[in-house]
Amino acid sequence: MTKPSAPRGSAHAHVLIADDDRAIRESLQRALQLDGYQVTTVADGVAAVMGVRAGDVDVLVLDIGMPGIDGLGVARLLRAEDITTPILMLTARVAVDARVAGLDAGADDYLPKPFELDELLARLRALIRRSQFSSTDDSSSELTLGELRLDPAARRTWWRTTELPLSKTEFDLLELLLRNRGQVLTHSTIFEHIWQYDFGPDSNNLAVYVSYLRRKLDDAGAPDLIRTVRGVGYSIKQP
Repeated sequence: MTKPSAPRGSAHAHVLIADDDRAIRESLQRALQLDGYQVTTVADGVAAVMGVRAGDVDVLVLDIGMPGIDGLGVARLLRAEDITTPILMLTARVAVDARVAGLDAGADDYLPKPFELDELLARLRALIRRSQFSSTDDSSSELTLGELRLDPAARRTWWRTTELPLSKTEFDLLELLLRNRGQVLTHSTIFEHIWQYDFGPDSNNLAVYVSYLRRKLDDAGAPDLIRTVRGVGYSIKQP
């Protein structure tokens, strides 16, 4: 298994851009280098996998539509190898099912095209901070809620004897809710803890992750544990 290097902070982080559109690759490379990033660009999925396997990539910016192995295939392959490098998925597809497919494949965040450069930079900074936080968090005691168990050290979750196949973001979200069981966490609080950036009231990022987490719990046979407090946020408690 190839493990990524420790994050170096946004000022020196190494970003791998995988996109078959040369204009997008070159414009992103210029913009990120001006912002202090080390940048490598590739034009296809095979090169993206090889680049991440080298072990010195802090964030992968990954386009869905690429020749050979597409972005979804790249994400699935990396996650199957237990490579946890954060993935920001770029997609021209705006439908919810396309976004869910990216999350299911192992992406940590997604950004629809066309996008504003400032938002992409903010999401990269958030992914790097999350990765640094995860690597330094020493709270490893197992968390439970009824028959739901979460092991922070191993980053594994079970309902009864069924293990839940959670992405990094889904795991972080469930862990945050369990650590604050019974409390209502506002949208802003969750954004700041999970993404270290508040995307504002118009963003549906959080709703997508919550719905997908609910579906995985439901598939494992768990009751509806996550409660929506409309206009406020979310909480988790035994039904």
